Amino acid sequence: MVLEAVMLYVKEGMEEQYEEAFREASKIISSMKGYMSHELQRCMEIKGKYLLLVQWETLEDHTIGFRQSNEYQDWKKQLHHFYDPFPTVEHFEMVKLL
Repeated sequence: MVLEAVMLYVKEGMEEQYEEAFREASKIISSMKGYMSHELQRCMEIKGKYLLLVQWETLEDHTIGFRQSNEYQDWKKQLHHFYDPFPTVEHFEMVKLL
């Protein structure tokens, strides 16, 4: 399992529109091969700041399967105009402790 983590900064005054657009766009990402789950968290201290966490089966499911798909073009069209600055996407894997 791979965890995609993205800190998002939504343009001031567009938070409600963004959340509604994200609800719609969630249908896109959740239909993709290798998708496991996602959640969007709203920061309590900083207005317009969000944390997106997406679980994928493999890194390639996100970086190739989703990012190089036609569906990603729709995702971009629905969401990317809300961001300032444009977010950096990072991927994490579980550390086995025992």
